[in-house]
Amino acid sequence: MNMAPKVTVVVLNWCNEDETAACLESLAESRYPALSILLVDNGSTDGSGDRLAARFPSIPYLQTGSNLGYAGGNNRGFDVALAGDADFIFVLNNDTTVDPNCVDLLVSAAQETNAAAVAPQILYYDDPSRVWYAGGVMSRMRALGLHVGENQPIDPNQRRAPITFLCGCAFLIRADVLRSVGGFDESFFAYAEDVELSIRLLSSGFHLIYEPAARVLHRVEPAAPPTPFQILQRDRNRRRIVRRHYGALERLQFALWFYPTRMVHALRYVAGADRARARAIWDGAFGPLDGRRAGN
Repeated sequence: MNMAPKVTVVVLNWCNEDETAACLESLAESRYPALSILLVDNGSTDGSGDRLAARFPSIPYLQTGSNLGYAGGNNRGFDVALAGDADFIFVLNNDTTVDPNCVDLLVSAAQETNAAAVAPQILYYDDPSRVWYAGGVMSRMRALGLHVGENQPIDPNQRRAPITFLCGCAFLIRADVLRSVGGFDESFFAYAEDVELSIRLLSSGFHLIYEPAARVLHRVEPAAPPTPFQILQRDRNRRRIVRRHYGALERLQFALWFYPTRMVHALRYVAGADRARARAIWDGAFGPLDGRRAGN
């Protein structure tokens, strides 16, 4: 009888003890027989990493020592997982919980399709009948990954399908593929690092799959307004994607859409006396790409 492929889940914590604990507890209920978990703490300043390590002593624990962002913190976890014997890495936000069959279904989809990576269906934690992510599409004009079915009821007729955008909230990736293409680009720190990785995977000839039967619940508010930090990081990182992966014509198409829409958003924030978001729009659209992150 064939042995089940070994899966290592990387869960990154930063000052979010309660939700991380709930995520780890849900993974403990997984029915997948060859699952290991790696808890990575991204230099939490509230001591939550050490408390979680004490609360879950059987789970290997890695302390990065400082906040390396979503990209850097996860990459440290990837390094540990790839140094071991993992066949797959499951990237999972700490503000999620997983269905007991989720990992099994993701691995089966990867094996049956030979996909490099597989994304689950992600639903709202407070309303599990409603979709947050039901597959993803890369919008080249926007340099952004778009969620299919967002805020819509679950479609019971949806089937496994190819996608062009892996949401960084939750996805399974083959260890050999991760070794080949590398992890997240750490210059992105947070936001759009999943878009950049998706582009790199596709341009390397790999294909990506969405598996709707595998389900994850995400603690996120519908239509929550972006914070200034999110605006700055997303817009700056979209410009990084364009500079790195686009040709001349696509750069022009992006610019013709991006800069006028940024100005419209900036004026809207100025009219509402929201100086912090207006400044974030400006810095994200026109600031230096090698600038360090703003405080979050």
